[in-house]
Amino acid sequence: MTTAHMQHTEHDHAHGPGCGHPAIEHGDHIDYAHDGHLHREHDGHYDECEPSGHTEHTDHAHVHGDNCGHDAVQHGDHVDYIHDGHRHAAHDGHYDEH
Repeated sequence: MTTAHMQHTEHDHAHGPGCGHPAIEHGDHIDYAHDGHLHREHDGHYDECEPSGHTEHTDHAHVHGDNCGHDAVQHGDHVDYIHDGHRHAAHDGHYDEH
């Protein structure tokens, strides 16, 4: 899964522990869910951290939804659920790895 380098402009909020936004480990960095976007710090600015492609999360028997016990994060036009250090999104009867 690759990530495009798209700078998020006009971002005056500094993300970090205790900033109030969900932190999600993503490979070698941490993404912060903020206003339906995922941001990562990069060289003094924030990038939109969005995966490209479609990666299905296999062997996922848990059904996410209200009161499932996992943090729900608005992500664009859908909701991701943070589960075991991954972001899952429902898609066509399965969950995608975001």
